[in-house]
Amino acid sequence: QVQLVESGGDFVQAGGSLRLRCAASGAITIIHAMTWYRQTPGNQRELVATIRRDGRTVYSDSAKDRFTVSREGAENTMTLHMNNLSPEDTGVYYCNVEQRELIPGTSFFELNDYWGEGTRVTVSS
Repeated sequence: QVQLVESGGDFVQAGGSLRLRCAASGAITIIHAMTWYRQTPGNQRELVATIRRDGRTVYSDSAKDRFTVSREGAENTMTLHMNNLSPEDTGVYYCNVEQRELIPGTSFFELNDYWGEGTRVTVSS
């Protein structure tokens, strides 16, 4: 099992900045991707930013040009720098890790993913 702990969520005024952090621990094998999702009441979780094992990043249209995702591989942590926040960025931010794991009793691998408990971001207008 992999444990994920998010931190950094806060209450901030529009135009402000926050830095979210996700720390992974436990049975970490080969992490393929680490991703931030945001969820608002009544809605599904939506992707905000992903960083892959090779360093490639993917952002949602709303996050592009304002947010930067990075990963500290040796520490298995992921950081999301959020700038110029707007009320539309409000929500609970979840960390997701996708990693390759050996299927017990076989020589085959599968991808499994894990979620953190989330950290709340509130942006006031």
